Amino acid sequence: MTSIFWAAVGMFAGTVFAADSITFHKNVEPILQKNCQSCHRPGQIAPMSFLTYQGTRPWAKAMKTAVASRKMPPWFADPKYGHFSNDHAMQQGDIDTIVAWVDSGAREGDAKDAPPPIAWPADGWLIQPDYIVKGPTYDVPAKGVLEWTNVVVPSGLTQDTWITSLEIKPSALAVTHHICVSFIAHNPEVKYGVPVWVDKQRDETGSALPRAQGVKNELPGVPGVAKDERELIGARLNPGGSEGCYVPGQQVTDYRAFHAAKLVPANTDIVFQMHYTTTGTPMTDKPEVGFTIAKEPPQRRYISYNSQPSVGTDSAVFKIPANDGNWQSPPSEIFFNEDVQLVWMMPHMHMRGKDMTYNLEYPTGEKQIVLKVPHYDFNWQLGYYTDVKVPKGSKMTVDAHFDNSPNNKFNPDPNRPVFYGDQTWEEMMAPFFGIVVDMKQDPEKVVTVKGGRGRGGA
Repeated sequence: MTSIFWAAVGMFAGTVFAADSITFHKNVEPILQKNCQSCHRPGQIAPMSFLTYQGTRPWAKAMKTAVASRKMPPWFADPKYGHFSNDHAMQQGDIDTIVAWVDSGAREGDAKDAPPPIAWPADGWLIQPDYIVKGPTYDVPAKGVLEWTNVVVPSGLTQDTWITSLEIKPSALAVTHHICVSFIAHNPEVKYGVPVWVDKQRDETGSALPRAQGVKNELPGVPGVAKDERELIGARLNPGGSEGCYVPGQQVTDYRAFHAAKLVPANTDIVFQMHYTTTGTPMTDKPEVGFTIAKEPPQRRYISYNSQPSVGTDSAVFKIPANDGNWQSPPSEIFFNEDVQLVWMMPHMHMRGKDMTYNLEYPTGEKQIVLKVPHYDFNWQLGYYTDVKVPKGSKMTVDAHFDNSPNNKFNPDPNRPVFYGDQTWEEMMAPFFGIVVDMKQDPEKVVTVKGGRGRGGA
């Protein structure tokens, strides 16, 4: 697209500009505030800041390429299905403006034309938390395989508290695969700050092997704990669901728009489930979780879920063949036992994840696709906020495909089968979703998840 063309016309918010009049402060900075600065600012995941002209100008050509190809901002929902309130796919007029700005010289313009700067929360937060809990400090070594690790910390909440959003903020983003938090009742037998994990026997590629029987492993703080006992301890500290997670592209779970909240009972403890990947450089992570708190009793209750395939994690069934470019996973099946409002979905797979589709079937037999992600990207695991009324008796089926072929540029080894597992080079099919229900409904009974996992808390 030539500068001669853009000298004739540039589009921004439905207005026609001569390209020579397009400047950073007047035309581009508002677009960056709306679409880019939440990530492109200090303390966030993006490697460069777009808060100022001086910070943005060196990246002008790269920005043009990224927005024109729709690589940025990342957004993967098929527009033919569903409506999402957090849709941050850039509008074509905004793309045209950025391209015109770059092609006409990427001029700064008059600083007086700049919009007021956004008052971002301090210390790198996306929400403005009312209450912050510091998580455990974790030293990530330069090399090695790190299993999922659970650490319990006190919440410090001495009375029943309704939270309306939460955000998990790691400090070492480069090594953080994910961090999830769960709420558990206080148990005086559980020691605060003690890491708990399950040592898994792995082959030379890092893939988990079937568990050996009778193997003893020392658990820090619990000497002489047998492997089976250790797994029971791990299960107790990870009760089948999570309240919220940090993954690249997703770190806030927010229910304020739905006039909903989650109850954190008094003296609840918080489990930090941490998964780190080594990068060749040792790093130390000091994660935190922040909450906004309801100022008055909420109208409705938010409940989050993490489901698995209907067959669970059975390696005899969940086995992606070598060199298979379109393997279909057994579906995840969710049954709605009460009227609910479906408000949030987040597909989760690993490096071979290809696509995922959330399908609703109503009691009348009518079927509807509520989310279709045709090109899943493990590097950007996005959550999609929607508003779908789901009547009692409905069923949601989630389908996914995986690409274990050489055509997948992220595939570490297409020549071997892949099984369900925790590590990035293993695979996972985990459709997260969230619902809102009336306060009178029993949160334990509104949904049945077939295959595994389930409620992430009430």
